[in-house]
Amino acid sequence: MKLHEPAVPFTGSGSLPAPLAQQRRRTQLLSDVAKTFTIAEVEVRKIRHDPTELVTRAVQPALWLLIFGQVFTRVRAIPTGGESYLDFLAPGILAQSVLFVAIFSGMAIIWERDLGIVHKLLASPTPRAALVAGKALGAGVRGLSQGVFVYLLALLLGVRVSHSVLALAGLAALIVLGAAIFATFSLIVACIVKSRERFMGIGQVMTMPLFFASNAIYPIGIMPGWLQVVSRLNPLTYEVDGLRALMLADGASSYGVGVDALILLAVASVLIALGARLYPNVVR
Repeated sequence: MKLHEPAVPFTGSGSLPAPLAQQRRRTQLLSDVAKTFTIAEVEVRKIRHDPTELVTRAVQPALWLLIFGQVFTRVRAIPTGGESYLDFLAPGILAQSVLFVAIFSGMAIIWERDLGIVHKLLASPTPRAALVAGKALGAGVRGLSQGVFVYLLALLLGVRVSHSVLALAGLAALIVLGAAIFATFSLIVACIVKSRERFMGIGQVMTMPLFFASNAIYPIGIMPGWLQVVSRLNPLTYEVDGLRALMLADGASSYGVGVDALILLAVASVLIALGARLYPNVVR
């Protein structure tokens, strides 16, 4: 009797043939992406349980635009290259509001640890990178709600905002990237300090230096030399630069929107990799 030949040839090394190995990697990648979006959906769903957070988070950018922006527009003390100070300020306040939403999102991981949720997530087959990326993406979606509010408020105040669909799509992408960066940075801090009290203290200390050491409320050119160096190392600077080019009708970027996006994407990738490595530390 003639035996049938095996459907999958034996390579002698115990490894799968190249086509099957590629298919398995592709399937695994799609599975990880699906898990990332599932984690992000869980994070976004929290907004429905506490919608008042969106209202309280909107107060601070409104005060900056309505009071600080209006006053300094009349004073004309800050050189903005010919555009009104309110136009110059609006993208910076948008970036600030996204920063403030994202920078405290790491507090959630401490609560989840106390509730035992982190232990269950770590015991699941979900990769740690997918857990961190999902939380970062969820923070990005939450940041979009801030972006919509600041954009509409700026429009009501007479800021010459762009109405281009392509520019608005790019604006949304930069908001998500910026929120992902600071949310992941916040998660890393939470994994290190492991205490709500310490985290709140560090979070409050971080926000103001990040904001003021950027181009959000004044151009980099008027800063002292040492602060210009710090500003160029600050990812918020590149987010503001991109937002200013995309949000304003006649906006321009100092570095190029593509460069801004690539820098933000690189920083987000590094932080997500680091966050995935440190994620189990929160339960130790």
